[in-house]
This record gives sequence, C-alpha cells and structure tokens, in this order.
Amino acid sequence: MGKTIIQQARGHGSFTYRVRRNAYRYRIGCPASRTPAIFEIIDLINSPAHTAPLAKMKCDGELFYVPAAQGIYVGQKIEFCGDKIEKGNIIELKKVPVGTEVFNLEIRPCDGGKMIRTSGGFATVLRKTDKTVTVITPGKREIELNGDCKAIIGVIAGQGRKLKPVVKAGKKWYMMKARNKLWPRTGALKFNAVDHPFGCGRGKRVKNKIAKRNAPAGAKVGHLRPSRTGVRK
Repeated sequence: MGKTIIQQARGHGSFTYRVRRNAYRYRIGCPASRTPAIFEIIDLINSPAHTAPLAKMKCDGELFYVPAAQGIYVGQKIEFCGDKIEKGNIIELKKVPVGTEVFNLEIRPCDGGKMIRTSGGFATVLRKTDKTVTVITPGKREIELNGDCKAIIGVIAGQGRKLKPVVKAGKKWYMMKARNKLWPRTGALKFNAVDHPFGCGRGKRVKNKIAKRNAPAGAKVGHLRPSRTGVRK
C-alpha cells in the first residue's frame, strides 16, 4: 500500500505545511477613498512574507502598508490622489503621463492595489484614452485598466535581491520556510514507487498523466488541464 504523498499532506493542512501567521501580519493596500490627503512615512519594514520592504504610512490615525518605492525615506510626505508626479506618490492612472513607471496597480478602482508588487518591479504607462489607461507589465504584456485605478509612482525597492547568491542550503531552507514554500523539490521519478504515482521510473507513461479538473490534492499529479499533450511536430 502506498504512502501519503506530499500533495496529500499539504492539502490536509497540518502545522507542518502551514505558514507562520506572524509572517503575514502586514496586509498591503491603500485607502479605498479618492479624497486628496497627505500621508507621512513613519517606518520602513522588513517583512519576511514579502520580497520588498514595506512602507508604513499614517494620516489622521489611519494606517496602511504598501511596497516601498526606491528612494523614499522615513518622514517623507506622500501625496495621495493629488496631481504631483513624484516618487512614492499615490495617484490615479488617468493623471499619470505616458512613459511613467508605476507599481502596486489597482485592477478595479479602490481595491487597494493587486498587481506589480515584487521587489524591483514596475509597469510603464503605454497609452491613454478618455476612460482607460494601457500599461505594459515586466513580462511585456499590455493590460488595459480603468483610468480611476490608483498606482504608486516609481520602482519598488529591493531590485538587487537576486544578485547576491544564497550560498548555503540552510539559509535557503529558512527563506522558503518563512513563506511555507516546498523546498527542496524532488522530481517525481526520483521517488520510490510507494511515495508517488510516478515513482521508480519503471513503465514510464503507462498511466494517463492528465489530472482530472476536480481531483483532490493527492490526485493532482501530472498535467493539470493541459491544452494539448504529446510531442510537438
């Protein structure tokens, strides 16, 4: 009889495969209102759950956290829903000139920011119409958004994060553990037969590798809803 495979154990939700809640205690998002205001950066925070430092902002007792723009500092005044195009300001896309670098974009107006939030990331305003603004993402994909969606001017801090090598496996393990990422990853064919459906490598491709759409966590092994299979000719 086979053992419980990793997908089943993770799907079970035990503490072994559950992230520490303390890592995700900071929730990213800017205020939903469009009322112009001046916020002050009161702290820059190193969050283990995020790849970029977070800026803690305050105005009239209201606090929120956003990814820090490169070059901002504690004590800096940030303009919210104003007209100035300065690094760190939060502004509606319809007011942003073409060619400006922005991040933490809202997909829908007043949703707090959902896109472009990793260290060193930014999107560029490509073109504008009366109601929509088109931006180009780091992956060279064009996305059309409502002009009332807000974004932050500049580039997210921490863009050199991947330049320094990790060097030691122990450090990598703790980095992945902080966000509950499965590491190290082992290829399915390297498993023993009792540990994985593809284990030991004997009789390769005997079974159908297409996982069913509604399969449980332990059965989602192989191609997940593939558009096609087989060797391209």
